[in-house]
Amino acid sequence: MITEICPYGERAIARAALLVAAGQPVAVPTETVYGLAADARDSQAVARIYAAKGRPDFNPLIVHASDLRAAEALGLFGAAERALAERFWPGPLTLVVPRREDCAIASIATAGLSTIALRVPGHRAMQALLAATGAPLAAPSANASGRVSPTRAEHVRASLDGRVALVIDDGATSAGVESTIARVADDGIEILRPGPVTAEMLSESIGLRVTSHVSSEVVAPGMLASHYAPGKPVRLGATGFAVSEFGIGFGDLAGDYNLSAGGDLVEAAANLFDALHAAAASVKAEIAVAAIPDEGLGAAINDRLARAAV
Repeated sequence: MITEICPYGERAIARAALLVAAGQPVAVPTETVYGLAADARDSQAVARIYAAKGRPDFNPLIVHASDLRAAEALGLFGAAERALAERFWPGPLTLVVPRREDCAIASIATAGLSTIALRVPGHRAMQALLAATGAPLAAPSANASGRVSPTRAEHVRASLDGRVALVIDDGATSAGVESTIARVADDGIEILRPGPVTAEMLSESIGLRVTSHVSSEVVAPGMLASHYAPGKPVRLGATGFAVSEFGIGFGDLAGDYNLSAGGDLVEAAANLFDALHAAAASVKAEIAVAAIPDEGLGAAINDRLARAAV
């Protein structure tokens, strides 16, 4: 794949929108850092974000919406969340709220959690792409896993050259650090990740007490831990399934839910969390998962399965 850098403008947005519609991620600037954006409703498109970034863990991703109304179609906002959104959106604040039951976002984008991390960006390029695609966009930082977050288009190409088709170049980002992530809990505001919107700014905005997250629980992007377990014993590397087991298959080993009959790791990653949810809801008391090749996205799938099996 050849990575094209295209200056911000109508041509760049139109080209990016076509790629997003085809299920491909594109790099686009926000006011915080450059993001790697794909249609958050398309599980395989989101899986391609992980593939482009390298050997990731399936942490939840921030979903970007065009405005508060669009965000409210995806998550449940109480009075405090709405007040924060009205004060800081568009801007570098991500709010973690419960997913709506009819939320169209792919499970892989929220890492199987019952919450969703939402942000309305203020940058013209991301807003233009949201308008052109008509889609909510999942967009972690546009860098290879473990590399420094990019604040210029050339940073993106240095990290992801050959892994992404298009980078929209609109100069350096203004904030230069990732967005603040917060949630409303226990009549206060909990900061899950510090960023440009400070604790003082949050507290002054609606008068609630602000604390920092201290638990190891993963409730938002960038918080690595075991954060999804199906509540049943999980056996990995299965070559066959017992009658008592909900079988999650791969390739020729079908089971009750086949991650990818064709052995496609992108498809398998896209289906992973839906499979775990199906297994958790099953009447079968145990879960067994077929062996997944430990390469490319397979390494990330195996990492997530190992965490689910704890």
